Amino acid sequence: MSWIIGVDVGGTFTDFCARNNNTGETIIHKRPSTPNDPAIAILKGINELTEKFSDKKQKILRLAHGTTVATNSLLQRKGGKLALITTKGFRDLLEIGRQVRPSVYDLQIDSPPPLIERSHRFEINERIDFNGNIIKQISKKDLFNLELQIKKLKKIDGIAICLLFAFLNPVNELKIKKILSKKFPNLPISLSSEVQPEFREYERFSTTTINAYLQPEVGKYMNNLKEGIFKIDPSIEVNIFQSSGGLTTVSSASNFPVRMALSGPAAGVVGASETTRKSKFKDIITLDMGGTSTDVCLIQNGKAELSNLRDISGFRIRLPMIDINTVGAGGGSIAYVENDGLLKVGPISAGAVPGPACYNLGGLRPTVSDANLILGRLPETLVGGGMTLNKKNAVNSIKTISKKLKLTIEEAALGIIGIVNSNMTRAIRGVSVERGHDPRLFSLMPFGGAGGLHAVDIARELSIKNILVPRSPGILCAEGLLLSNLQETFVKTCRTSLEENFNIVERSLKEIKERAIKWFKNEGKSDGKRSLLLFLDMRYVGQNYELSINLGDILNKKINLKKSDLKSLFFENHKKNYGHFDPYAEIEVVNLRLRAISELKSKQPKLKTLNDKPKFNSIVDVWFDNKKPRKTKVFERSTLPPDFTINEPSIIVQEDATTLIPPDCTLIVDNKLNLIIET
Repeated sequence: MSWIIGVDVGGTFTDFCARNNNTGETIIHKRPSTPNDPAIAILKGINELTEKFSDKKQKILRLAHGTTVATNSLLQRKGGKLALITTKGFRDLLEIGRQVRPSVYDLQIDSPPPLIERSHRFEINERIDFNGNIIKQISKKDLFNLELQIKKLKKIDGIAICLLFAFLNPVNELKIKKILSKKFPNLPISLSSEVQPEFREYERFSTTTINAYLQPEVGKYMNNLKEGIFKIDPSIEVNIFQSSGGLTTVSSASNFPVRMALSGPAAGVVGASETTRKSKFKDIITLDMGGTSTDVCLIQNGKAELSNLRDISGFRIRLPMIDINTVGAGGGSIAYVENDGLLKVGPISAGAVPGPACYNLGGLRPTVSDANLILGRLPETLVGGGMTLNKKNAVNSIKTISKKLKLTIEEAALGIIGIVNSNMTRAIRGVSVERGHDPRLFSLMPFGGAGGLHAVDIARELSIKNILVPRSPGILCAEGLLLSNLQETFVKTCRTSLEENFNIVERSLKEIKERAIKWFKNEGKSDGKRSLLLFLDMRYVGQNYELSINLGDILNKKINLKKSDLKSLFFENHKKNYGHFDPYAEIEVVNLRLRAISELKSKQPKLKTLNDKPKFNSIVDVWFDNKKPRKTKVFERSTLPPDFTINEPSIIVQEDATTLIPPDCTLIVDNKLNLIIET
């Protein structure tokens, strides 16, 4: 018998979900993350997990890994120190950007400083035109001077090379990389023609810079992980989860860490989508609240949308990603009183080390977890009894805030909870109301270790009537990894009118299809189904943004791109997104995209239904408002059978998460053992 393991590394905890690929037996496990080297927690956790196997001789077949390491590095600006090489005249493009002001009425907002300081950006005298022709060759003298400039830098961790129109002709980028790789063999180098080979210079520059920013740490981490797994068992296949919703190889993740910018959160959406398909709720909004950040996503008809353009913490990424909105709000988010006398929460997190004050690991600053513990909402033991919380430390940490604001400890804790809830509510409005979706028509699905503690408050703020809590909310990201497949995306820019030079589109499609077939042979090997999805980015001439038109699976089909069919699909999508279309305006194709998917077989989990009577562990005092605490029963979730109903304030505890049921709510256990909360 063989096992597959999903591992999700968060800023605070590392989650494991193991499933026997023959029987469907499922085992979950959690342990504190090790931020200095996340691989340590993974390797220790695997050894601890295997001890739970019924047969110690059973082998691990595959390990699928998702991580928020890249996300948290961006949120907290903890990446490498870089040098940038670009075309003469484009040194300041990263700062100039698109001149978009999202908060035009906020007089105090500051744009995040570029990831590369100006003194570390170097220009080189080269030029490629808009057709990919070389206008200006790079001289040997310029290359030599470039070497000297980089050599003078005291310490850098990587290099980003972004030249004008390199996506059409990468020859000059490759020439610079060849020279610098010889002179600086230990420095990772990111090329825009490899990271993001499509038009729009600023987005390409930004994405490549972020890739280089993340590459030193992520690359080191991937190497440590691979070596550690090899020592456990060299036959274990290791795959890394991408923001686009599929798995890739360790080497690809090391070279293109920007593809992992939303790795962990995206895996949670995969797990949430699978849960919705097995429930009566098909339209949901996810609330994935971990220790460092919260991620929200809108799922319709069991599917989440992909976006090719995202801003994460003010940094623009042009790559396919599951459309997730991330905010620096988690159980470890630090609360503080600003100089203006206002209480603020996050985005800085206490992380796993030292963690919240209540973890008793040296943390002194007040966090959301400390507030929940003081209010009685969080039990004093976590991870199935593997972790004991210190309430005295939590009280001491929040005293500083309560004194400054002249509040009681409980009032200060309620204030912290209220602010972090507002931050998450605002994130949900970003994926719903601001995009024309009414959140009242959706159900809320909280997961992550802390999602269930805040779900009802957030749902009520948004007038959401139903909450769906999955069986294992704390490890849903890890479970989503078990359901994921190998995936790779190929893109080629071929801007051309639908009426003119359409043969360019056909030639480009043939070219990238050959690349996709090669990927299937080399990296996309599996014993499951294969598919090759074709998307055309199309727009009216003069528009700034494209619509991605899905043309379906073309792997085993003869490609026949009829202009009339493409027009009809474009009109249909344009009307759906903008409410109208112009049948007479000129249409152009901008990009071709292929999504290669190689399915991995995964056994469905066994559903354990217990006949035991529901039992509650204790009765505790819980503060739901600032009036007085209420007596609240604490139930063990594993004892709640299908159709069980609760109509009183309750706390539902399990190994991986805690769910809070405030007054005036009804909880029902469905036949799949999900918790349904009616607000």
